[in-house]
Amino acid sequence: MAFSVIGLGAAVAEPGPETENGRYTLSQTADGFIRLDTRTGAVSTCSNNGNGWACYEVPDERKAMDEAIGRLQAENEKLKAELASREPAPSAKTEEALPKSDKQVTPKAEGERKIEIPLPSDADVDRVMSFLERAWRRLVDMANQMQRDASGKI
Repeated sequence: MAFSVIGLGAAVAEPGPETENGRYTLSQTADGFIRLDTRTGAVSTCSNNGNGWACYEVPDERKAMDEAIGRLQAENEKLKAELASREPAPSAKTEEALPKSDKQVTPKAEGERKIEIPLPSDADVDRVMSFLERAWRRLVDMANQMQRDASGKI
């Protein structure tokens, strides 16, 4: 019985972790204490590991999320600036007018990309027409030649 009283006296005499002039608020748990830093809001778990009290900061999910949001916002601003430097200003005139369409195509979903197919210029159409005219003339000439050859042999 005297042994348990001595053990109890040693446990009571052992001091808890320091509170540094009221900066920390302590709440007792089964393993030790939860310490709240009233200046920074950091939460730590404190326990006596046999060599003295040790406090370890609890990971702050909100802090990590705020840091990730800040990093993503900075990255977003950087990408917006890069994109703005690549695109011509909306008021700048282009050499060729854009084709007009009767129907305006809108993307169905936010993640879907809008595909724009540029129409050929007048010069492109003239080149194609010239090629088709030459090909047609050659075809007609070949048919005429074959007809002359066939009528001369009969």
